[in-house]
Amino acid sequence: MLSKREKHLQNLMDEQDAIARKNISTNKNAARAALQRKKQHETALTQTNAQMMTVEREIFSIEAANINKETFDAMNGAKVAMKNIHGNLNIDKVDQTMEELREQHDIGEQIAQALTAGNDMQGIDMDDLDEELAQLQQEELDEKMLKTGSVPVSDRIHSLPSAANGPVKAKPQAQQQEDDEEEELRKLQAEMAM
Repeated sequence: MLSKREKHLQNLMDEQDAIARKNISTNKNAARAALQRKKQHETALTQTNAQMMTVEREIFSIEAANINKETFDAMNGAKVAMKNIHGNLNIDKVDQTMEELREQHDIGEQIAQALTAGNDMQGIDMDDLDEELAQLQQEELDEKMLKTGSVPVSDRIHSLPSAANGPVKAKPQAQQQEDDEEEELRKLQAEMAM
């Protein structure tokens, strides 16, 4: 309604301005009266604009209040939901429940130990197990070597490095042991090829 009034007043002001311009040179009294009515319409327009601003401010205030109310209602609903979820819970009850769970876990472990007491592996010597494991590994290695096939001795001889010239230096013990093992492996392969 205020917006329509604003447009109406603007039209009246334009009409009075046109009348004043038309009568400025012919009828000064009519031009003066038209300007006076134009001023009255301007005053009414200013008041209408102020009223529109007041109404708009109130609309914004109502919208903000509505958003605040909805936010509060949502927070209140969350509070009620959390209260229902937590129910009679408190930190003491949680601690007590956790302690009872730990006790039940300990009882379960004790029961499991009691049930398996006759089947424990305390009588087994770990050194014997390690020796048996090493023996199985050696058997597997031997089996793999047997499956590799034969290598002609002459081919193997040509692939050996030539003898070094000069004095022989003593090798470190670990290197010497490794060389001995390689030599044994070469002999074994040569025997298998024949």
